[in-house]
Amino acid sequence: MFTQIKTSKVNKDVVTQLTRKLGLGTENVVARIAFNYSLSKERKLDLTEIADSHGKEYSKAVLFGDHDDIYIGLICVHYGIYKTDKDISRYIKMHIDDGLTLLNDEVNNLNNMDGFDFLVEKIEAGLAML
Repeated sequence: MFTQIKTSKVNKDVVTQLTRKLGLGTENVVARIAFNYSLSKERKLDLTEIADSHGKEYSKAVLFGDHDDIYIGLICVHYGIYKTDKDISRYIKMHIDDGLTLLNDEVNNLNNMDGFDFLVEKIEAGLAML
């Protein structure tokens, strides 16, 4: 089991910028959103393409609060692995980095949209697909 996750060096600044621009709370909230956003794309990331770990560091408690079992469960279901798999922390790190990149690309193209409106738009789009 893991105790901490570090983003890539590039995403250290990205998470700070997104936190400021979206106004949804602290950096760990944006990292959680990024993680889930990446998973929502339903892509399986390749562990051989993992980025460096020289960025923002989050403890498991700060990143996931009391709900780490839910986040780990999402990874387990997505990849068809068990909760004790040695690569869970690597998958989590990759999806946080991937999600931060995806969010940054989208948010940089928005004008005058706050974080709440951005999330509502994404939720409505997801619900429409059901």
